[in-house]
Amino acid sequence: VQLQASGGGLVQAGGSLRLSCAASGRTLSSYGMGWFRQAPGKEREFVAAISWSGRGTYYADSVKGRFTISRDNAKNTVYLQMNSLKPEDTAVYYCAFSHSGIVVVDPLRYNYWGQGTQVTVSS
Repeated sequence: VQLQASGGGLVQAGGSLRLSCAASGRTLSSYGMGWFRQAPGKEREFVAAISWSGRGTYYADSVKGRFTISRDNAKNTVYLQMNSLKPEDTAVYYCAFSHSGIVVVDPLRYNYWGQGTQVTVSS
């Protein structure tokens, strides 16, 4: 399985970005999906997760109300819409898939990881 994350870039505070993560090599429609991020000098942290059906979602408190996770199983793709971006959102964002079909927060329960895409928010 290969995961290709895209959509990162440089944006001013208050702006928006939409990240995409496309999977190839296996149909992942029955798997849970998630987004994590890692800022320089910090540990990787959970951002958002979605269940296999898309009906279950969960967000870190720091992004709740600003970010929205969604998926298109027909396209084997998960998205992260990021609005009202803040400088503290600056990080490398990673997508991941879990064999568990439910919402998963623990990174140790994810089985496949993308290569990451850089998001930089200027003040």
